[in-house]
Amino acid sequence: MKKLLLITFFTIILSLNLTFAQQDSTKKMGWIPSGVAGLNISQIALNNWSQGGENSLTWTLTGDFALNYITENYTLENTLKVAYGKNKAGSQEFRTNDNELYLVNLISKNIDSWDIKPYFSNSVRTTITIGYDYSKNPKSEIADIFDPGYVNQSLGFLYDKHKYFTTRLGLGSQEVFTNVNTRYTDDPKTPEIETFKFDMGVESVTTSEVNLAENLMIKSNLRLFSRFKELSVWDIRWDNALVAKVNDFLNVNLTFLFVYQEDQSKQGQIKQALQLGVVYTLF
Repeated sequence: MKKLLLITFFTIILSLNLTFAQQDSTKKMGWIPSGVAGLNISQIALNNWSQGGENSLTWTLTGDFALNYITENYTLENTLKVAYGKNKAGSQEFRTNDNELYLVNLISKNIDSWDIKPYFSNSVRTTITIGYDYSKNPKSEIADIFDPGYVNQSLGFLYDKHKYFTTRLGLGSQEVFTNVNTRYTDDPKTPEIETFKFDMGVESVTTSEVNLAENLMIKSNLRLFSRFKELSVWDIRWDNALVAKVNDFLNVNLTFLFVYQEDQSKQGQIKQALQLGVVYTLF
């Protein structure tokens, strides 16, 4: 723990964020692309250092992209978030510390004189490559691409008339796919080992984006899913980002992700990151 605190305190952070220009989807029609890509590097090197510590290198690739299609009657939204990174401390091998792909497709229909819209959504969540539990010796595989893979559909109503947030609620389904890591899908009550699991339930998604100041913005996304067979248990994914614009080419991003999902862990999962980014507008 002391070594970790020392490395964290003295780490030099180098971040590069490639930012596509955002377009106003409330006024534009047709296809509207946008996105943010980032490369974050943290490094410390010690040589004959009498105060202790060890060399460290961490790198993370991130992407947050959108491709929307807007007409007078329909809105199609496609978003993709990816993150992959590794870190190395001392003589240890490189270890994966970020590993996720999250795709959401949402189509909604405008109805005159209605404040809400009917919608249909589909989402896909998986790791990009193999993930390990490094607390065990030797390390053990706990995830791989689509092992498990979560695919969700939802049909219901959406409200997006508020300036700062949108929310939707609908009937939902969830399919879980596995190959080797069958603990996410297997039913211990049966003699067979299941590699697929299907549940029906209720899904709610609420997103918010607020400008706290001229150079400070906070974004939040809360997803809830519960199965009809056990409505007292909810899957929770709460994704937050605080973005501060220092000047025309420098941003600071503080992200916080909370996940609770019983088939993954009986306890809540937390991922937090502080990133300093040099911003470059492509177009």
